[in-house]
Amino acid sequence: MSQSNQSRHQYPRNSLDLMRKVYKYTIPETRKKLDEWREQAEKIPNEELRNQALASIRDKQFHCEGGTVYALPDMPKRHILIPLIVAYQTISDYLDNLCDRSTSMDPNDFRLLHQSMLDAVDPEATPVNYYALREEQDDGGYLRNLVTTCQELTRQLPGYASAKPQIQDLAGLYTDLQVYKHIKPELRETALLEWWSEHRHRTPQFRWNEFAAATGSTLGVFMLFLAASDEQLTEEQAASIHTAYFPHVCALHIMLDYLIDQDEDRVGGDLNFCNYYENVETMLDRIAFIVEMARSDVQNIPGSSFHRMIIEGLLAIYLSDPKVSEQHEVRAISKRLMKKSPMTRVFFFIFSRWIRKHM
Repeated sequence: MSQSNQSRHQYPRNSLDLMRKVYKYTIPETRKKLDEWREQAEKIPNEELRNQALASIRDKQFHCEGGTVYALPDMPKRHILIPLIVAYQTISDYLDNLCDRSTSMDPNDFRLLHQSMLDAVDPEATPVNYYALREEQDDGGYLRNLVTTCQELTRQLPGYASAKPQIQDLAGLYTDLQVYKHIKPELRETALLEWWSEHRHRTPQFRWNEFAAATGSTLGVFMLFLAASDEQLTEEQAASIHTAYFPHVCALHIMLDYLIDQDEDRVGGDLNFCNYYENVETMLDRIAFIVEMARSDVQNIPGSSFHRMIIEGLLAIYLSDPKVSEQHEVRAISKRLMKKSPMTRVFFFIFSRWIRKHM
């Protein structure tokens, strides 16, 4: 990336610096924004939509808190980046809830709902009625407000035109995944395999479940939002960031999420990409492979130590989750993945446990 990007983006120096800024800036500012969206969600007239909107903010707050780490390297523009990341992630979490606990099994309904995510990253798009194919309609303008907030904020990012094609690619893949993973259980796997066959040339090193996991992460989009805060960002630089994050960093993020949710998903009848390995050993080997590839990929973009901290932070945050200790197999995998960990990961692991108790 250009020298200007390297000099203007002030990446946190080390894990202590990163966590100090997270604690001081991003978590309080993220929670303030989420409180504003919660206020709007409480006024949603339709009960089902209101319940799902409130549940997504209550239960998935940490998704936004984690995502806004990407505002840290550009503190002067965090007034744009934090609200943008929060609004985009809130759309994602809300729609995930709506589709997971859906009153509908219609793929067209899921696609139309997720058109909101595509519109959110296209400042020129005109919002539509995203609920047109479902019973519940009246959200008091909640989803449209989330979309237009994202659009207004992306317009304020000076390098957005260069980042937009890469962001749209990731948002498109994310939308496809959400459609296929939420349709009738007996149709899911076939639809996902057919979809993978169209895209497998992009990730020949991946199995179908790993490709699907990679498409389910919003981290690549958040990193591109940050990159777009640089007016000198070029399309080539945006493409190199896309390559550094997709597929390995993105896949690691979602595979860890699924790893700790295995029991929960079994009970809820939800699809879980960790269930498609022959055995625990294979799963462990594949996750370890993804970790190494992710570490290697981020060496090629500015702020590589920041991105390595993100990778170690992902491992620490997920493996320190209380759900791990409740699942024997997951606990064993967690121990193996944490074995011989670099100090950064150990630090984040301890800090993650502390923050869960005290915040």
